[in-house]
Amino acid sequence: MAIKITDECINCGACEPECPNNAIYEGGVEWAMADGTTVKGSFTLMDGSVIDADQRNAPVSVDTYYIVPNKCTECQGFHEEPQCAAVCPVDCCVPDEMYQETVDDLMEKKSRLHL
Repeated sequence: MAIKITDECINCGACEPECPNNAIYEGGVEWAMADGTTVKGSFTLMDGSVIDADQRNAPVSVDTYYIVPNKCTECQGFHEEPQCAAVCPVDCCVPDEMYQETVDDLMEKKSRLHL
């Protein structure tokens, strides 16, 4: 299951540099699969749609930091726990119930992001 940032976010930015997948962006900033990963060319998202890895995509949130679910691996294969949640001073980095993924799913996602 991916992590999400709730509306309680105070925009401190502590989480952003901790993400090994560069899945966290400041509110209003466009994201791309290629940012902080080795992904190149076409990439199939969790919903089955295909995008170019360098394509700039609309921000998930405009007002607060956000996590791109297609890039979030809950730090599996990097750390024992999600680093965003570990450093968040207001505990607003929580599991995203919309994305049910097993550890194996998350490790597969990690392998797709970092060849």
